[in-house]
Amino acid sequence: MVIQFATMRHIIHFCLLFTLSTAPLFSQQHKEFALSAEKAERMQWWTEARFGMFIHWGLYALPARHEWVMSNEQMSKKEYAKYASYFNPDLYNPKEWAKLAKDAGMKYVVFTAKHHDGFSMYDTQYSDYKVTNAPIGRDLLKELIDAFRAEDIRIGIYYSLIDWHHPDFLVNEHIHPERNKQQEIAKDKNRNKKRFQDFLINQLTELMTNYGQIDVLFADFSYPHKKNGKGKSYWNSEALYKQIRKLQPNIVLNDRLDLEEEGGWDYKSPEQFMPQNWVTYQGEKVPWETCQTFSGSWGYHRDQYTWKSPRQTIVMLIETVSKGGNLLLNVGPTARGVIQDEAVTRLAATHQWMKYNSRAIYGCTAAPEKFETPANCLLTYNPKTNRLYVHVLEWPFKTIYLPGLAGKVKYAQILNDASELKLGTQKGAWLDDVKKDDDGLKITIPVRKPDVEIPVIELFLN
Repeated sequence: MVIQFATMRHIIHFCLLFTLSTAPLFSQQHKEFALSAEKAERMQWWTEARFGMFIHWGLYALPARHEWVMSNEQMSKKEYAKYASYFNPDLYNPKEWAKLAKDAGMKYVVFTAKHHDGFSMYDTQYSDYKVTNAPIGRDLLKELIDAFRAEDIRIGIYYSLIDWHHPDFLVNEHIHPERNKQQEIAKDKNRNKKRFQDFLINQLTELMTNYGQIDVLFADFSYPHKKNGKGKSYWNSEALYKQIRKLQPNIVLNDRLDLEEEGGWDYKSPEQFMPQNWVTYQGEKVPWETCQTFSGSWGYHRDQYTWKSPRQTIVMLIETVSKGGNLLLNVGPTARGVIQDEAVTRLAATHQWMKYNSRAIYGCTAAPEKFETPANCLLTYNPKTNRLYVHVLEWPFKTIYLPGLAGKVKYAQILNDASELKLGTQKGAWLDDVKKDDDGLKITIPVRKPDVEIPVIELFLN
């Protein structure tokens, strides 16, 4: 079954099917359709936005050796906690960040309120290990939310279920920083899981209550199938889900609470990975978002040089939308609160491309399966306007051939300057070998590639 998010009817149909197959969280059958319609409505902006900014920022910016430095180097809580005494991002200006995201064409932001190290980047009442007790002494999350809202950018919060700082978080597992310290492992028998669960729900209640409307929650992450791993029973995920949904009924929630079978999620979230096709669950196409970095780490990593090129970044956005997904693209600011020049350069390139080609992204999705993708191209499609977009990765000479589109296009133009392209005029001797019943469309294109990183041809379909 092909599900295109073309109309509210299609979305409601998809959500109804999904809800019916995941009834445990929605016990009364007569409410299922209403909940499905509600889901369709709250996700509409998200499926049209397509492009968001992820921000990984915290104490790990000080060692500048990957956001997992605490685990990778097996630091003790005490050893790592020293960074809280030095965290003073004096150059932090969230208005600049918001302007950068806006210019790049990003429609929503997801900010790390707390990462695995347990340090809260907001003024929590349930821990002293927080940014307002660091030298900076301010609620950085609140400042960011205010700045991004002023640019009309939707607000998302990343919250780590994992907490390596919390005294009740079990140590004996494969990723905990103190996993090889027998003295700490011995303390596991006295750790209070209920107290840790209360801590999670209390912090999430704060985040869902104190900052106005929150549009996205990126909870991270469950690993129940690993040795001594943690999943829904450890987090008390069903209680978390119900509280989140109660406090923020319109929030869009990712799939990392380990409530896949129960239906406690809105979208799938492949990480640092580009799926071959539209992501599916139980054979059905579902909303999905890939979160990606410019380089290898999420947090600031001073000595990392594996940066994607500006062109790769643009192609990654196009390819994601061509498969019906969203791209959440990460920046990792420095400990002084500055987004790296390398990221700024790439976002500037995205801005330049989106300035002329954004309508081939916003509101778009995968092209209908009946349309075959030409060689060296990617297709996106806007079901509301019935326009097909051909993203030409390698500009061909004089003619582009579109299989199966003969008689189905009433007008064609290059998107960046709206210059007309003639349809089906190149039928000279060199095309005589094409079969008479050929259903392809031939478009005459300029010899010179348009002055844009990835040219887009806009087709107005009949």
